[in-house]
Amino acid sequence: MVKNSRAVALAAALALVLSACGGGEEQAQGQMPPPEVGVVTVQPGNVPLEKDLVGRLAPYRSADVRARVPGVLQRRVYEEGSDVKAGQVLFRIDPDQLQASLGQAQASLAAAKAEYANAKANADRARRLAPERFVSQSDLDNALAAERSAGAAVQQAEAALDNARISLGYATVTSPIDGRANQQQVTEGALVGQGSPTLLTTVDQIDPLYVNFSMSVSDLDQARRALGGRETGDADVQVMLPDGSQYEHPGKLDFSGNVVDPATGAVALRAIVPNPERRLLPGTYVTLKAVLGQQAGAFLVPQAALQRDDRGPFLMVIGADGNVVRKDVVANRTQGSDWVIGSGLEAGDQVVVSGLQRVQPGQPAKGTPWQPEGSAPEGQAPAAGEGESPAEAPAAPADDADAADPAEQG
Repeated sequence: MVKNSRAVALAAALALVLSACGGGEEQAQGQMPPPEVGVVTVQPGNVPLEKDLVGRLAPYRSADVRARVPGVLQRRVYEEGSDVKAGQVLFRIDPDQLQASLGQAQASLAAAKAEYANAKANADRARRLAPERFVSQSDLDNALAAERSAGAAVQQAEAALDNARISLGYATVTSPIDGRANQQQVTEGALVGQGSPTLLTTVDQIDPLYVNFSMSVSDLDQARRALGGRETGDADVQVMLPDGSQYEHPGKLDFSGNVVDPATGAVALRAIVPNPERRLLPGTYVTLKAVLGQQAGAFLVPQAALQRDDRGPFLMVIGADGNVVRKDVVANRTQGSDWVIGSGLEAGDQVVVSGLQRVQPGQPAKGTPWQPEGSAPEGQAPAAGEGESPAEAPAAPADDADAADPAEQG
């Protein structure tokens, strides 16, 4: 009887222990902490509206240097590829024939002035004698007409002399602008200026430079929407050099076309870029970073945080009550490693970046400051997809310990 009583008491005690362990396990499972995820706290601000484009450099001014009078090219005065000033002599054309034409024009003017002097003397005499009726009215009229004709001949001879002087001046070919003179197009001894002006060389002004580029209509419309319908205005343009470095002198947008090229569907744009060291050369293709303005009230979130479904882009945000909520957002462009969010977020929102696979809308979550991959310090939650969070890692050992207790007690 005593043995039966002891067996019954032992069985009751064992059942009580097993019941207590099972209840403890259920209680531990019911009190599992919320998942720990990496979050960023966002604030609105002015985000530069940037576009990466490709453009081509062009001279600010380009002037053709031509032979404007016929003759034989005597010599080139300038050094090819050197910088020249406006009015600097570049070429000389044989002036002998032009000098002879100038002398002929001077002689013609002298003869015209002599004819005018004689005609004037006759006209003056006729004017004095006409009141006395010593000359007929017809003779007076003829004398006055001859005076006027001789005066017109003098003016004509003076114009011819001026033209001869100008032509002689064209024998010395000068630069029309400041710039860099290119190679000569005609060698010495060649006959130039026959029929049409002959191109001798070109002079390009390369400080500053133009950079011509284009932007698709959709990108331009997107930029205007981001700016609230305002025009891009005076945009900053940064040139990237072929080695990937940034050119030290930023440029300014100075022209925006209002006609779409039907062949490309793009709008022509142009910027002015300073070139004081002459490092940039016309004709070079360059990469541009155009800052078209500032988008006000925008948010920047890491690209890993943005998700998409059939409803569109959305973000997971930890609310004030600690629960996760879904927020549909407008995300039209990226900037660097971030998405630019135009609307859908509020100041101070904690956006989930890592651990997205462990959260559900309406469920609690614990947010810790998110660090980019490779920069998280030791002991901090890893980024999304890099294993379990510290909140979940101890759960399995705790369950194993609970499961082992009844066996030991048994």
